[in-house]
Amino acid sequence: MCREQRISAVFCEQVIHCIFYRRIHLGCDSSGGRRLAKVLAFANQKGGVAKTTTTINLGVAFQELGLRVLVVDMDPQGNLTMSLGLNPDKIRPSMFEVLVNGVRIQQALYHQELDVACSSIDLAAAEIALSSLIGRERALSKALLEVRDLYDYILIDTPPSLGLLTVNALTAADAVIVPVQCEYLSLRGLAQLERTLELVRENLNPEVHIAGILPTMYDSRTVHGREAVEVLRTSFGDLVFQSTIRKTIRFAEAPVKGESVLKYAPDSAAAKAYRDLAREVLNGKKI
Repeated sequence: MCREQRISAVFCEQVIHCIFYRRIHLGCDSSGGRRLAKVLAFANQKGGVAKTTTTINLGVAFQELGLRVLVVDMDPQGNLTMSLGLNPDKIRPSMFEVLVNGVRIQQALYHQELDVACSSIDLAAAEIALSSLIGRERALSKALLEVRDLYDYILIDTPPSLGLLTVNALTAADAVIVPVQCEYLSLRGLAQLERTLELVRENLNPEVHIAGILPTMYDSRTVHGREAVEVLRTSFGDLVFQSTIRKTIRFAEAPVKGESVLKYAPDSAAAKAYRDLAREVLNGKKI
């Protein structure tokens, strides 16, 4: 090999190394060099633990800090979609068409208080429709590719199960935030979620991890609530966020208006709790 060829080969190797460094370590794509969005999934197979509430309000808190945010509704119940003032019964295309029929995700986007990729009742049939497809666990990952350079954070609301829709979210995610209601029965589900995450890490997404556990629906007036938080912090240590989301009627009132609690009651303790959580997530080193 002549000197010019050796120099050219070394240069090519350096360029390739630089591209992969930017993609892997800096979160940049290979075309425009823009940073790709961090993808966070909110998961817990138990229902009623404030996954949807946390997805919306943390997203709005991020947005208040100047970040570009997309929320994705992967729950056939469509609570996130409804909470942002949309009717999931009338939305077509929705995430069902995106996952099953290969429709571009931008066709299912609506610009509300947050940009939202909407759910519909059709999504309840997605697990059956996807079951025969090759690469079914990566359908969401592929769909998000076209928008990951348009946002800083993509937040995924998952259904209260550990089925194929949730596995799609975990496969697409960089990290998982686990909202946990401050009750004993809610704590028991954490072990099962961790087992599912381990399977996803082994077979689909080796980097996904739990970024934090968020105590929700906390009532400091009850001994049970205080004990549940104590058990969480004793069992999981620094993995538990310092921010705690307390019970308040504001969280029930805000979706009726199609708004986040930060818009509905901007000066409330509920809004402050999610602003505090946003700063804690951004200042942490787990994501």
